[in-house]
Amino acid sequence: MRQLSFPALVLLVLAGCGDPQNHDGQAGAQAGSPPQNQRTMPITPGSAHTDNFRIGDRVFFDYDSYALKPDPDRTLLKQAAWLKRYRQWKVVIEGHADERGTREYNLALGARRAEAVKAFLVGEGVAADRIATISYGKERPAEVGSNEAVWAMNRRVVTVLQK
Repeated sequence: MRQLSFPALVLLVLAGCGDPQNHDGQAGAQAGSPPQNQRTMPITPGSAHTDNFRIGDRVFFDYDSYALKPDPDRTLLKQAAWLKRYRQWKVVIEGHADERGTREYNLALGARRAEAVKAFLVGEGVAADRIATISYGKERPAEVGSNEAVWAMNRRVVTVLQK
């Protein structure tokens, strides 16, 4: 089953493309990095194919927390609105953590983060059976390094669309 980041798939669907593809022409990915067909393709305001708003594919969390933070970009509200409009799509909510803590602890924390996002989307009217969750803990960092800026980028949930 092919997967794309939320913004990438929104762009493809709204542009009328019927078959999401890896536009890099690359097969596979390096260990620890997401497949190339899951990278983020930003959707910018005012684009003819975006319903005039930007949809992000990730939200970030504070250290050792799975509480949703106030979202100035309204990412999850936009995701919920899009999912309610395009009911043929399902999502996988991927929970991630920074490198600190044990593997087991970070897998559990990533799972709680993914479940918090799922609960929010369900609360906004997206059917629960369209949402799956998975935790990668600290195994798939978005950034590599050992400082607060890097850790903050790795404490995230990524929404990945699936047909």
